[in-house]
Amino acid sequence: MKLALACDHGGLQLKNAIAQHLAAAGHELVDFGTTTNASCDYPDFALSAAEAVATGECERGIFVCTTGIGISIAANKVRGIRCALCTDATCARLTREHNDANVLALGGGIVGQNLALDIVDVFLSTEFSGLEKHQRRIDKIAAIEQKYMK
Repeated sequence: MKLALACDHGGLQLKNAIAQHLAAAGHELVDFGTTTNASCDYPDFALSAAEAVATGECERGIFVCTTGIGISIAANKVRGIRCALCTDATCARLTREHNDANVLALGGGIVGQNLALDIVDVFLSTEFSGLEKHQRRIDKIAAIEQKYMK
């Protein structure tokens, strides 16, 4: 799977561990940064990576900042992105099954590396359920985007 990776300085260490894990599993990675520990702004990296997912350049994304909150807020400003902040594997499974989330956000200062890798694996291996009730809800989210994202 071709995946977009993004982080700020607070998520760099975890993003690098995730990248190593995913590369070993055979995934194609596009790293939108950052690549240093220098203080930086997560919206800059979230935007370019989210655009890559929204346009189909990448199938899904994994974004990391210190809490995962800011980077998920920024990513969700891009039309077509359904970014979910997950702190456990159950949330990762359900956001794929119910919300067809296409971006996973993680908090580098919140979840440890082992848990994060489990969350990533579940997120990437779980498919959307396709149930009508879930698709109906996703369609309503898309309608909100159409109305407010001009």
